[in-house]
Amino acid sequence: MGHVLVLNASYEPLNVCSVRRAHVLVWKGKAEVIEDAGKPLRSAAANFVWPHVIRLLNYVRVPKSVQRKISRRALFARDNWRCQYCGTESGKLTLDHVVPRSRGGDSIWENVVTSCAPCNLRKGNRMLEEVGMRLRTPPRPPAPALFVTLSAPRIPDGWEPYLTAFA
Repeated sequence: MGHVLVLNASYEPLNVCSVRRAHVLVWKGKAEVIEDAGKPLRSAAANFVWPHVIRLLNYVRVPKSVQRKISRRALFARDNWRCQYCGTESGKLTLDHVVPRSRGGDSIWENVVTSCAPCNLRKGNRMLEEVGMRLRTPPRPPAPALFVTLSAPRIPDGWEPYLTAFA
């Protein structure tokens, strides 16, 4: 049926939902339509605006302590589908712990990076200094907009201004 971008009251991207869920949020007065799809949403008795981007009227606090789970797809997207050691885009990409789990490293965003198979094999369970390797960029938690872009099969042009502002 389609996807609708859901923004917080501060215009920060929160989620993607169905057109039906977005319409219910607008109809109940919990959200407003920021952009419409340019076609009507019809029922048996009335026509409504087809939402494309909605904004919640009340701010929803998203705790910083609640981080999204690490998935390979989200990790690779955060790192632009490049090995964080050599910079290559080709080959088999893997997940690597900067501080190996065998040495007390946790599976958190600040300790995992995208690595090509040869670099991951070369590093093994050693520290970067021991192998003479270095990271191209320090690992960090991804922006909330990343999860929005991963949840929709394709990103409509009308969403871009809202996603790039918080990237």
